[in-house]
Amino acid sequence: MAARERVRDDDRVRAPGRLRMLDLFPDSARVDRGEIVIGGARTTDLAKEFGTPLVVYCEQTIRARARAYREAAPEALVVYGTKAFPNVAVLRLLAEEGLGADVSTLGELRFAQAAEMPGNRLVVHGNNKSDEELRAAAEALAAFVVLDSVEELDRARAAGVGRMLVRVTPGIEAETHESIRTGQVGSKFGVSPEDARRLAPHVDGLHVHVGSQLLALAAARESVAWLNRFVRDLGWTPSVLDLGGGLGVPTQPGETAPSIAEFVATLLAELDLPVRVILEPGRSLVGQAGVTLYRVGTVKRAGERTWVAIDGGISDNPRPQLYGARYTALVANRADAAPTGVYGVAGKHCESGDVLIDLVELAEPQRGDVLAVPATGAYTLGMASNYNGVPRPAAVLVADGDARLIRRRETVEELLAREA
Repeated sequence: MAARERVRDDDRVRAPGRLRMLDLFPDSARVDRGEIVIGGARTTDLAKEFGTPLVVYCEQTIRARARAYREAAPEALVVYGTKAFPNVAVLRLLAEEGLGADVSTLGELRFAQAAEMPGNRLVVHGNNKSDEELRAAAEALAAFVVLDSVEELDRARAAGVGRMLVRVTPGIEAETHESIRTGQVGSKFGVSPEDARRLAPHVDGLHVHVGSQLLALAAARESVAWLNRFVRDLGWTPSVLDLGGGLGVPTQPGETAPSIAEFVATLLAELDLPVRVILEPGRSLVGQAGVTLYRVGTVKRAGERTWVAIDGGISDNPRPQLYGARYTALVANRADAAPTGVYGVAGKHCESGDVLIDLVELAEPQRGDVLAVPATGAYTLGMASNYNGVPRPAAVLVADGDARLIRRRETVEELLAREA
C-alpha cells in the first residue's frame, strides 16, 4: 500500500480532517515516514539544502493544470497570468505545454521573452501602459494588446501595435474580496460599455475579467452572458473574445472550487458567438502547485493564545493582510501526528498584523520544526517585499526526486548594494 494511503487510513482514526488537508497540497504530495514529500523530495531535505522560507513548486501539478486547460478548450489561446508568479522557469515549462503569457508590464514581458515565449502567444495588458511598453509589445509581435482607455488607441497605433482588444467593464460584482474585483462599475480597469462601443470598430475583439480567486461559477457565467448581449446590441461581431481568468483554488480544508474542466465548460457553454477565445488563468495554474516551507522559531503563550513564530511572514506573503486570505498548515516533519492544540502562526516582522494564519490545529510545534503552508504558489513571491530589510525567499521546482533552484534567495548584501 502506498505511503499516502497508509497515512489516510490512520487519519480516519486519529484526525478525520487530515484527509482534506493533504488534498490542498500538490498532486505529488504524500506522507512518508511521517514527513511530507513533494515531487519525490523530502521537505526537511529541501529546507536544509535551500534554507527557509522556501517556496516549493511541483512540476507535475503545473503541467497537469496546463493540460487540463488545453483539453477543456483545445481551440482557445490559453495564456498564463504572469503576475501570479513571474518566473522564467515556470514560463518556459508552460510554453512547453502550449500556453502563452498574459503580461501587464515591461518587466513581465521581458520575463516571458527570457523564457522564449513566442510572440503570437503574448497578450499585453495594463491600465496605464507607457509608450515604451506599447513599443515593446509591438516589437515583440504580441498577439494582442488590450486597450484599457480610449486615449490608448492612438498611442498604440503610433507605437506600431497591430492587433488590439478593448477591455470592457460590465458592472458585475464578483463574489471575492473587493481588492481583487475588477469588473464592477468604477473599477480602475477597462472602459465603460459606451466607450467600448466607440472603440469596437477599431479593434479585433473584447476582453472582460470580473475578478480573481473565484470559487463559484456565477460571476464568470454572468460575464459571458453579458458579452453575448453587448455584442448583439452593437451589431458588430468581434473575431476574438478574451474571457479573462479568475478561477480560484481552495486554501483551507472544507473549501471547494470548480474544476478547470467545469469552469471552462461553463464559459464556453454560455458563449453563443462564433469567435476565437482567449483564457487567462493564473492562480489555478500555480496556486496549488506551490507550498511554502518555514522554520519554526519561538513558541509562546500570550493570554488565551499560543503563538508559533516563523522565519517569514508579511514580506513573503502579504495576502492575509491585503485580502484577508486564509491558509492552513502542517508540521511537515511530523505530518502524521495528531493535532495537540490550536495555534496562531505569526511572522517575524514589526507589525501586530503580521499574522499568516489566525488559528490552525497543529501537532505541538517545536523550535526547528518545518511548517508547510499549502496553496501558496500564486501571488506570494510575486508580491513579496523587503520589509524590515528581509531578503526575499528562494523557490525550487521539484520533479522525480530532483529539486531545481528557479529563484535564488536574496542576500542582505544585495539589498545594501542598491543603496546610493
